[in-house]
Amino acid sequence: MKTIIVAGAVSLILSLFGTPLAINIFRRHGYGQLIREEGPAAHLTKRGTPTMGGTVFVIAAVIGYVVADLATRQPMTASGLLVLGLMAGLGLVGFVDDFIKIYRQTSLGLRSGAKLAGQSVIGAIFAVEVLHFPDPYGLTPADPQLSFVRDFGPVLGVLPFVVWIVFMIGAASNAVNLTDGLDGLATGAAILSLAAYVIIANWQIRNDCTVELARNCYLVRDPQDIGVVAAALLGACLGFLWYNAPPAKIFMGDTGSLALGGALAGLAVCTQTQLLLLLLGGLFVIITMSVMIQVGSFKLTGKRVFRMAPLQHHFELMGWAETTIVVRFWLIAGIFVALGLCVFYIEWLQWLPT
Repeated sequence: MKTIIVAGAVSLILSLFGTPLAINIFRRHGYGQLIREEGPAAHLTKRGTPTMGGTVFVIAAVIGYVVADLATRQPMTASGLLVLGLMAGLGLVGFVDDFIKIYRQTSLGLRSGAKLAGQSVIGAIFAVEVLHFPDPYGLTPADPQLSFVRDFGPVLGVLPFVVWIVFMIGAASNAVNLTDGLDGLATGAAILSLAAYVIIANWQIRNDCTVELARNCYLVRDPQDIGVVAAALLGACLGFLWYNAPPAKIFMGDTGSLALGGALAGLAVCTQTQLLLLLLGGLFVIITMSVMIQVGSFKLTGKRVFRMAPLQHHFELMGWAETTIVVRFWLIAGIFVALGLCVFYIEWLQWLPT
């Protein structure tokens, strides 16, 4: 638990004091946000706000993780390093996308095919590697199975598992990217999901099968180090939100949104809660579904269901204030996180002897 606290504290401090430096540097070099003209008119006032802020909390999270493990003499593990690698890799894809937008002075960065290819390659590397690195008990960071609150069902085999995990990572990273349309919206929602993973990892530490074999224990390779990763990213996002909350002084950009989505997917894989992520990231699911419904309806009927997609922009065009939308969507995200944690805890309770 000490390592988890240190990771969160160090990354929080780094992000809290590092973000203003990034704002000044990005503003000096002209790394400002470009706004689509077809978007809500109110967004035009945000033109020029520094972007690529995701670099701050990604770096802060990595440093917080390393410092915490070194300070408490907790060994770094394959699970923790793989999740951090996934986060950093997807953050790099987002960074390239953001840099192209700034360099070309356009709202369009990487072509969709190139971005998808980058996400797929990094996701595939992660999916293959989590099946390696067994510990002394033979546990690897993940098993080639589906999971909800623990692994279930038949073994998928390596190739189907890799395909599934690549899809999951792509879906999660793009979902956070779609949510990142209003000041602080994606950051706040991600903070709630990350807090859930700190709790889940801590619960798995206390009910680890390698410590005490019981009917309701968890066969997870590195629950403590996964908790450290989640806490490091949580602290980094909290520090970043101080400046990203409405009115935002800096945006995370694709650098941050792809990294955050990838980190959440990685945490879900390594804690054996792949499908539970649908609840813990419920807001991201709703916003992604709004885009799918809008596109599907327009292609099939020529009519739009929403005034604009993603969903947050629909409410903007209805006249809701940006802060009202953000706070209410945070509340929705919190409800989904609470529901996901309840499901996780209830499943554990049913294994207790009566």
